Order: sequence, then C-alpha cells, then structure tokens
Amino acid sequence: MKKAVIVFSGGVDSVCAVSILKSKYDLYGITFSYGQKASMEIKAAKEFAKKLKLRDHKIIDIGFMKNLYGDSNVLTSTKRKIPSEFEYSIVVPIRNAVFLSIASAWAYSLDAQLVAYGAHTGDSHYPDCRPIFAKKLESAFNQGEIDGINSQIRQKIEIWSPYRKGFSKSDLLKSGIKVLGDSIFKTWSCYSNKKYHCGNCESCNNRKIAFEKAGINDKTKYLN
Repeated sequence: MKKAVIVFSGGVDSVCAVSILKSKYDLYGITFSYGQKASMEIKAAKEFAKKLKLRDHKIIDIGFMKNLYGDSNVLTSTKRKIPSEFEYSIVVPIRNAVFLSIASAWAYSLDAQLVAYGAHTGDSHYPDCRPIFAKKLESAFNQGEIDGINSQIRQKIEIWSPYRKGFSKSDLLKSGIKVLGDSIFKTWSCYSNKKYHCGNCESCNNRKIAFEKAGINDKTKYLN
C-alpha cells in the first residue's frame, strides 16, 4: 500500500482526515509541540494514533518556536486573550509551512507519496490553509528534491488537504463518525488547556456549528 504522512494534531479535522485516507494509505502521523497553549491536543493525538492504528506516530518538539513567535498570536502568547470569533491574532505565522516542511522531509525519507493536513473549506480565513498555498508549497518541495525525483531515488509528493478536495468541516465529521463512532467527541479542538473544551473560543464555536450542520448530536463536554 502507498504511504502518507499526516500532520496529526489530535483535533477533529486531522483525525477525521485519517478516516478518509486510511483505506488507501499506510499512514504515518506527525504531531508538533510548538509552544501552543492547547497541549491537551497532544494527549488526544497519542490516543487517536493508537485507535486509528497509524503505522508510526512521532511527536516533534519545536517549542523554540514559541520564543520566535513571541506575542504575535494568541495561541502561543501567554499575555493575549483568545477571541470567541475569528481575528487575525489567531493566525500563527506560516505555522502550516513549518509543519509541512518537516512532514515532507519525513515523507521523502519514507518514500511516501502524500503529505496531508486537515485544512478544510471553512479555513478560508487562514492563508496557509488555502489550496493555492498547498499547491505552491508542493511545487517548491518537489523542486527542492527534483534531482532525486528525476533519478528515481525520491518520489514526488502531493500535499493533500480536505480543502483541496472541496470538503467542509461538516463533511469531515460525517466521514469521521462512521469510522470513529462516539470517540470522535474526544478529539481536541479547544484553544485553551482545561480539562474540558471551554465552549467559548473561536475553535470551540466552529466545532459546535460544524456538528450542527452535519446533523450530529454533539456530545463534546464543554465548560460553557
């Protein structure tokens, strides 16, 4: 079976993306600890990597990024408050470029053909989630390995996302619940790091809306 590396946060998007890909690929998950407040997502990633039987799962510590990001965004800053609706303060500068660069290096080393991340059509606010970004990054990475590709030492990679295939967050949920059942509600979306989802942040609100649009009774435990 073909191999794919997936950026695997433990959130509902990346976990559900696995449900779409797992019948076609041997999946290798990669999770990043980059100084985010929501370290609960790393715990969820570990649990779902086992549940979904990923071939391998690596947790990569790039916590030094927190120092580089400083107070540029609310997800790594300890000083800034997380908003309940989208504001550009939520955007972590080229976070997906950092993640996909490392994931792609692993993919070339594994002779994998696909690198996936969970961006969907509802992520249009985020420049590094858009299909045009993924397409250009894919082209740049393959150009960076072009000699190996031409000599058949490396395989060309495709950067895949639900967004590039036209899937919404609700589409992901509909696919994911067929594979995961009620365990889907144990994925972690919240930007805070409490015992349960806060229910107030932008990500929690998007999660609630997506379950409603998908016609799925949301059994996630929210504080609010």
